[in-house]
This record gives sequence, C-alpha cells and structure tokens, in this order.
Amino acid sequence: MPTLWWCRRDLRLADNPALVAAVQAARDADDEVVALYVLDPRLWGAAGDPRRAYLARSLAALDEATGGRLGVRHGDPRAVVPAVAREVEAREVHVAASFEPYGVARDVAVEEALPDADAHLVRTGSPYAVAPGRLRTRTGTPFQVFTPFRDAWVEHGWRDPAPRPRDVPWATLRSDGVPADPGTDARLPAAGEAAARRRWRNFLADHLAGYATERDRPDRPATSGMSVPLKWGELHPRTLLADVRSALHDGSAPSDDALAYRSELAWREFHADVLFHHPGAAQQSLRTVVPEDAWAEGAAEDAYLAAWAEGRTGYPLVDAGMRQLLGEGWMHNRVRMVVASFLVKDLHVRWQRGAEHFMAHLADGDVSQNQLNWQWVAGTGRDAAPYFRIFNPVTQAKKFDPDGTYVRRWVPELREVEGRAVHEPWTLREQPAGYPERIVDHAVERKVSLDDFERARRA
Repeated sequence: MPTLWWCRRDLRLADNPALVAAVQAARDADDEVVALYVLDPRLWGAAGDPRRAYLARSLAALDEATGGRLGVRHGDPRAVVPAVAREVEAREVHVAASFEPYGVARDVAVEEALPDADAHLVRTGSPYAVAPGRLRTRTGTPFQVFTPFRDAWVEHGWRDPAPRPRDVPWATLRSDGVPADPGTDARLPAAGEAAARRRWRNFLADHLAGYATERDRPDRPATSGMSVPLKWGELHPRTLLADVRSALHDGSAPSDDALAYRSELAWREFHADVLFHHPGAAQQSLRTVVPEDAWAEGAAEDAYLAAWAEGRTGYPLVDAGMRQLLGEGWMHNRVRMVVASFLVKDLHVRWQRGAEHFMAHLADGDVSQNQLNWQWVAGTGRDAAPYFRIFNPVTQAKKFDPDGTYVRRWVPELREVEGRAVHEPWTLREQPAGYPERIVDHAVERKVSLDDFERARRA
C-alpha cells in the first residue's frame, strides 16, 4: 500500500526525516509515496500577499523537484488528509511534527480522524534542530532565560542532516493545482530549495566570516537571508548548523562569527519553545510593563500606526525600515528592533498592532518568531529587553548606517542630503521636499515611556 507524505513547513527533499521515513515505509511495502500539500484556507487567508506569493512559488519549485507529482488539495486538513488517505488506501501519514498552537490542534484532530480511514499519523522530526518542549531546566521547568536555554540546546545537540532520498517512487495524486501566485509589489527572493541552497552557499563563502560584527549593518549585505527559507522549510536549521560547524573546523570562519550565527539559530528555537509552553503569547503579553492608560487609543492610535506603517514618521531609519518591509517583504533584523521600539515606546501603540502589520507583509512571517521578537522589544516576553531599554532611532542610525547608505536607498526624498545629516533632517535649514516633519520628539516620548514604566512598577 502507498505511504502518504504530508508536507507543511518542510518544502524540500534534502534533510527531511519525515520524507525519509515515508520513502522507507513505501519501499518496505514495495509501493509508492504520495506527496500531499494541503492548502489550508485558514492559513492562506491570514497571510499577506508576500507570504502567499512566496508559498505559491515554493510549492511550484517542490512540484518540479518531484517530477510534477506534488498533489495539492485545497481545504481543511482535518477533513482533507483522512479523505486522501482513504482515497489512496494509505496506512501511514508521515509528517514533521508541528509545535505552534494552531498546528498542534490541527494535527491532533487529524490524528484522531485517521483511524476511520484505517490509517495513522507518524511524526518524524520537526522544523527545529531541537524540538520545542524537549529541553528543561534542572528542576524540570521550561526555560525562561535565553542563555541557559542556549547552553542546554548546545549540550543536547542535534542529529546530522538526513540524506536526500534517491529514486523516490512517487505516486500520482489528483491535484487541485499549486495555488495561483497572487502577485505582490514586494521584490521577493527566488523561492524553492535549490535557490535557498544557492543563497546559503554564497553566504558561507562571502559573509559568514565577519558576521559577528557586520550582521548589524543594514547598509551591507551581511546577513544570510535564511529567515524565509527557514519559515517554509526549504532548508532545515540542522543543515545550516552542520555547515557552520564545518566552516568553523576548516578555518573558513572565525569562531566568533560561527558562534554568533549559531546563537541566532538558538534564539529562533528559544522563541519556538516559549510559544510551545505559552500558546497565549501569540496574542497576549507574558507580563505587564506599563499601565493600560499608557497606550494610545482611537484616532490617535490609528494615525500613529498609519504613519509608521507607511514609513512617514520623519525618522529616517524607521521610515527606511518600514519601506523596506513593503518593498521586499523583509526587513533587516537590527532595523526591526528599532522600528518596533519606536512604535511601542515612542508612539505608545501596543505591540500586537505592530506584530499584525509585520505578519501581513513579511514573507518570513512566523508566529513564534514574529510575536516573541515583538514581545522581546516591548519588554513583555521571556528574557525580553527591559522595558526601559528604548532604542534611539538617530543613535542607532549613526552607529549602524554611518554613511546613510541604507536610508538613502529606501527614502529617496533624502538622497540629496549629504553626510550624517541624513539621519536628522529636522536640523537642516530647510526640510527636504516631500519628507515629513517628525511625528513626535523622541526625547519627550522616551521620558513618557519611562514615567509610565515607573508608575507600573510602583503600583
């Protein structure tokens, strides 16, 4: 009997333990592998055009890699997966385990429905090097602080990348077709496993050395750009970790750079672990840091949010970042922290509103990474930055975009402004044509936020 491989956030053929298990089961039965992707209307509808466009392109690439044998069905997986299992007479449905709130509930429902189709769910692997929930403190509780989590994560270790199955006996499944690319104004990177691997190899060769210091420079192409492939599982973090280890051992990357990159992957897994233990963190602050009356409301909140979302705050680094988000479906991580801090602590808009906007426009929009990073900046999460750490958008710009290259790239109204004045256009004798005045005074709003924090602390 055939074996069903239900792919979700693992749109690749290499280093895919669930696929390896499905292929082995099919070979043991002297039968075929049915490749299934279920286009879930709940997830598709909640995604913005950049994420939908990238997913459509990634699925097209995976379909090509399987020789046109990827079966795409549209509908609720809780009904579709058992129906397909019954249709092809599969006894096993192989998946990589999910750990985000919706995915956990969905998989439990599918698992409970499959026996009616005379099949069962087989979980092998996950989107992480170490599955969320596996690591515990010495007292048996979930980790609350990143550094001890990272140390335990490294000590636990992870398997070597799984080999890519060869000569997979793909079955043909009636397909509703890869979803139509909805199109997007964002300039997205090429989708698919092969394209992701090329970008990764280029990063290893050209940018891993120096990563520890260069990663914070939005004016330079110093990051790996792997957040989008990791979101969709075009590459597995295990693959990245193995390659970074090799670069460290063969001397092509200094230890500071290799360990800095490894630590970034550890943060990703820490946030996934936090969300696994605290599913409500997707929408609710894990702790309160300011009184409820500290937040903007009504028309003021809407006006602030609109100016921020459009990149019209009058703070060049903030505006450059927000325009990069619209232009590329992605934003440099340092700038993400700056724009998030500005929204929460200068404009006094709840982090949930910013997180919602990010999820609507990010091609790498991932619940655990997006929401928990927002909570980190807002000071409300686990091992978050203290609320009183308030990013100064001018200081950050001068430090990490010293020549204004990044700002000028994304804010054309400022391209004629010379030198570091580009970061403080309000100091010029004449405001650059078409560029807005500052929406707020950072120094004033910083004090307001600190006063609000003190009120909450004393309450």
